[in-house]
Amino acid sequence: MMTLKDILYKVTLNAVAGSTNVPVNKIEFDSRKVSKNDVFVAIVGTQSNGHDFIEKALSNGCTAVICEKLPIKLEPEVTYVEVENSSSALAIMASNYYGTPSDNLRLVGVTGTNGKTTIATLLYQLFKRAGYKVGLLSTVRIMVDDIEYKATHTTPDSLTINKYLMEMSEVGVEYCFMEVSSHGIHQKRTEGLKFEGGIFTNLSHDHLDYHKSFAEYRDVKKSFFDGLSEKAFALVNIDDKNGLVMLQNTKARKFTYALKSYGDYNAQILENQFGGLLLKINDSEVWTRLIGNFNAYNVLAIYATAELLGLEKVEILRLISELESVSGRFQYLISDDKITAIVDYAHTPDALKNVLETINSIRTKNEELITVVGCGGDRDKTKRPKMGHIASALSTKVIFTSDNPRSENPETIISEIEAGVEPQNFKKTISITDRKQAIKTACQMANSNDIILIAGKGHETYQEIRGERFDFDDFKIVKEFLKQLQK
Repeated sequence: MMTLKDILYKVTLNAVAGSTNVPVNKIEFDSRKVSKNDVFVAIVGTQSNGHDFIEKALSNGCTAVICEKLPIKLEPEVTYVEVENSSSALAIMASNYYGTPSDNLRLVGVTGTNGKTTIATLLYQLFKRAGYKVGLLSTVRIMVDDIEYKATHTTPDSLTINKYLMEMSEVGVEYCFMEVSSHGIHQKRTEGLKFEGGIFTNLSHDHLDYHKSFAEYRDVKKSFFDGLSEKAFALVNIDDKNGLVMLQNTKARKFTYALKSYGDYNAQILENQFGGLLLKINDSEVWTRLIGNFNAYNVLAIYATAELLGLEKVEILRLISELESVSGRFQYLISDDKITAIVDYAHTPDALKNVLETINSIRTKNEELITVVGCGGDRDKTKRPKMGHIASALSTKVIFTSDNPRSENPETIISEIEAGVEPQNFKKTISITDRKQAIKTACQMANSNDIILIAGKGHETYQEIRGERFDFDDFKIVKEFLKQLQK
């Protein structure tokens, strides 16, 4: 059994009361899960403060408490450790407890507003096809080589991250690709991990319900690159003006990619169809089944990362041509009536704009583009009118509907989306609160060759209403309705 001293290695300590040579069963930050000989880490969260639950953890048998402020009353048989930041301490302790597993594989983090899931998942796919044992930590799923686990957060808590990394290490995983969210960085969940590289995709309006300003959101992303070592690589999209900001203080080797600017890795779109993209990457042409300008950036980032990790250029191009689109990311079907239905996770103004512009760049303009879109409840409200403006400006018809309303009234959310619609676009829009009915109506409105975009939920197979999750899969539902309504 490990001792407290073992798992506190590299943690900055402000004060210690008691012995650190006590045995440790496991680490917990939820007082309800604490059992005999556990260490309880009191985390200051957005919803609750772990310091309020120290007594509960003690009554459940913990022998050590890690906190930012020592309690007034100290139990003589308990060790108390005061640290500057409990979340940071937890991350380092988790790494130590699980045997610093990130040292045993090549870990690459992907951060940015859009594209994280696609890039991480496709890199997992590519390296698997190249014959390696690979890990994936993403919004959609967690993969320990061939074993799949359900994901609950974009970036899991630091104990969960290190537990999966240890499992990967034990089965001989060589590469792991991980989504790194701004929440995860801000809450220190990735501290103590050794990254081989970091990828920056882009930065646009999101999570301003959590971050106080766009500048704070940007700087949190930047701190991930600030923490990379000189042996790591930092790969950034410099068509985004924040790309070079990410590189300002990093010690890592710097690389850039772009479609519009000059970078270390450049791509040009030669063909853009619903069947895929023909790209010229540096001096080589490659066909990919992925669709749209935004996926050209994703493919370029994948190509650059694979090369930086040592794969041969010819092999990378071959593997890119075999990649399959990620669930809920521009996932499409064509009905027997030749109606194209596209399901996409686009839940930010920028992502929605990218998807709609991609569809508009491919369609001949003789077809209708019918968009079904909503916004999640209890999240950044400032993006709602922007989503309404973009959807109504770039579609021929729009149905505003419910997304995951959570604790909010869905009608209120829809009215806030509608506020962004300009007068000349009013006639294009209708509102149907029931998402299933909204999708059915879109299918009824569509004729042969028309395009339906269902945006916002993508891979999610549920709808969250008043604290309950109900089965709901956009792709399955649109597929069923199109089958039923064959003309």
